[in-house]
Amino acid sequence: MNTTAVDITQRNSNEDPPIVLARAAYEHPYIVRLCHWINTIALFVMAGSGLQIFRAFPSFRAKIPQKDLLHWPQQFAIGGWLGGGLQWHMTFLWIYIGTGLLYLAYQVFSGNYRQVLFTRRDLPGVWPMVKHYFFFAAKPPLRESYNALQKLAYTAAIMLAILSVATGFAVWKPIQFSWLAWMMGGFHYARIWHFAVMWAMLLFVFGHLVMVILHGWSNFVSMLTGWKKDPEY
Repeated sequence: MNTTAVDITQRNSNEDPPIVLARAAYEHPYIVRLCHWINTIALFVMAGSGLQIFRAFPSFRAKIPQKDLLHWPQQFAIGGWLGGGLQWHMTFLWIYIGTGLLYLAYQVFSGNYRQVLFTRRDLPGVWPMVKHYFFFAAKPPLRESYNALQKLAYTAAIMLAILSVATGFAVWKPIQFSWLAWMMGGFHYARIWHFAVMWAMLLFVFGHLVMVILHGWSNFVSMLTGWKKDPEY
């Protein structure tokens, strides 16, 4: 699905030429928006409940003589205790996987993935966008709904989501999924990978929010309505 801008016009009469009121582009189909918001909720519930689970054994090796790695505050965890954290985590795991599979299936079968998938041809556009965001250089002209750096970030986020599920299954069922645990270096290393992927995804969310703020209110509204007013391309 290629996103193109359209003009919103009106006529004062049938004889008068149309008056262009605004330009808009349909950037986010309904399925994409639905999966985005459901997975946003699921991600934060799973992060909070995961940290509650981690509180029960805050270490990646034997705790003697090793001390606790991190004393995560109870008020920033979800579940209240280990059992509660596990229930929240496992419930939202299936919501997270279900909406993720729906999102991927829609992207593939509709062809919409071309908007967000980072490919080799996007490489030259990464550094100009990095300079624009971090060094306040001139903004490169946009020809698509997502710039090269956004594509790189969104493609990386999909890879992180897949890794979060794979490492999660290796931690949850290390015997049944022993091949997964083996690929990650064993159960203890699978826990480290799962923990690291969680923080990487939260870092992505933080960067994503910063980019939404920098690009303006219309970007947030477009994820609610699907339409973006006055696109730059």
